[in-house]
Amino acid sequence: MPPFWSRFSLTPSFPEYSGPFPVGTVDIELPTAELRAPCPVPNPSITTVCFRIFYPAESSSEIRKPVHWLPEPQREYLGAYARFLGTGSRTSEILSYVPLPLRQTAIPAIRDAKVLKPTTKTKRWPVLIFSHGLGGTRNAYSQLLGSLASYGLVVVTPEHRDGSTPITFIRQSRDSKGEPIYYKEISLKPSKDAFESRDQQLSIRLWELGMVYEALLRIDRGEVLPPVSEDVNDISDHSILPMFTALLDIHTPGKVSWSGHSFGAATVVQFVKSIFYRSLPIPSASGRPLYSPSEDSSIIRQITPSTVVSLLDLWAFPLESASTTWLKDKPLPCYESGGPGGSHLLVILSEAFFKWKGNLLSTKRAVSADPSLSTPPDTSFPHVFYATSSAHLSQSDFGVLFPWLTKRFLKAQEPERTLRLNFRAILEVLRQAGIEVSRVLEIESEELSRSGQPARTLGKSIRTHPTQDIKTRERTAPHQSFASEVEDDKILGTDGSIRGWIALDLQEENSETEAANQETPIYAAPSQAVAQGELKKTRDPNEKL
Repeated sequence: MPPFWSRFSLTPSFPEYSGPFPVGTVDIELPTAELRAPCPVPNPSITTVCFRIFYPAESSSEIRKPVHWLPEPQREYLGAYARFLGTGSRTSEILSYVPLPLRQTAIPAIRDAKVLKPTTKTKRWPVLIFSHGLGGTRNAYSQLLGSLASYGLVVVTPEHRDGSTPITFIRQSRDSKGEPIYYKEISLKPSKDAFESRDQQLSIRLWELGMVYEALLRIDRGEVLPPVSEDVNDISDHSILPMFTALLDIHTPGKVSWSGHSFGAATVVQFVKSIFYRSLPIPSASGRPLYSPSEDSSIIRQITPSTVVSLLDLWAFPLESASTTWLKDKPLPCYESGGPGGSHLLVILSEAFFKWKGNLLSTKRAVSADPSLSTPPDTSFPHVFYATSSAHLSQSDFGVLFPWLTKRFLKAQEPERTLRLNFRAILEVLRQAGIEVSRVLEIESEELSRSGQPARTLGKSIRTHPTQDIKTRERTAPHQSFASEVEDDKILGTDGSIRGWIALDLQEENSETEAANQETPIYAAPSQAVAQGELKKTRDPNEKL
């Protein structure tokens, strides 16, 4: 929880990250000409790749400039968010000049901090790459991604330049504000034009993920990467990048994990499958690949059946294009013969997406061992859960920053706890896949009392906060929690022992959900699912907003 006094502040704030490691962050923008592209750029106007890195950091008493959640140039981003949320151009322009408290909101990470020496057996930090959804930016999931980093992950999230962010900028030099790319309105009705537009967006997103991986390879090798901008208010000083040399576990095939939210989850599905099935013939005359990395590119060796994938509120619409039907019917790499099966695949839904029938059925097919079947086969199932009383925005920063809004209009409860359940599940899937992350974990007192005993303790409680060395740390929260070194396999259990954390069976039909969602089509946007599943379905029609 944020400090007690912050509850009376008008400035939205984040809680501190709960893991045992302090978190550093760097903001990077690189000219694509400096990187070896796995395939040609889909849009030549995209001349840079931009991403933020969260990582375990050394403690520091040095006072540094805050990492503002709203990127620079703040006025343009604020106006773009206002337009994205439906205000008119004139209103959004006025709002962009208002000195709102949100401008001062800071991410609880240390800007350009020195990376911590890895505590893993490999002496390298594991890496996870995350793709944002519609309306997202490289900062919009800072609470989830920073939390993962606080447990011993290097987490990298690009800002996609495909027209899915409210606004983004391609900087040409350190003295320029950059060329803006605005949010692109695309029809939500199934049509050739709509699918072609989503295909174009996906092709850019897949290319960007490949470029980010190439950039990380060069950073890990200690190669000099010249920046396009060194604006002290935004982009980090690239001279600090050599500190990551030989510290990233990105060379061993299958060791990099991939995750995404909403459109980002669809992006990850298409990315790993496009690479894994790149050599297969495309049967349909209308079919085509959206991403075709060259055979000598490094990324094709990284994606294996052992690759861990976590999908948050997968939005299935982009996967329905006729041009990629040949890929849609292929299972994710983990289901390859001899592979780990569903144990390396995690799917987490908000309650809104659980109630969205069309998307739920498509999600079940997409993550099954045989997506070509209308009913998933009775075989190795992935980990699939949904969090009750959660909204689509609950997996981003918006639920934590604006809890009163998401509670009032979306009926979302306990936003911090929802995020904690999400990152606990991601971490435990990684652990069970053999990826070494910290086992220091907060366990809710309520959770302990339900089971009668805590999760399996591995040893003494250890350091749980960068500035405190205490045996256990009790947090002031609606549900108290305690930090210790534990096995957290209960988070992947199917017995319902964790309140509000429901395991789903891919073959199980939920008649109540089906009956309640007959009019909700698959061909909708996440925003429409939010309206259908959270506002229309749950709000009293006589209630005034």
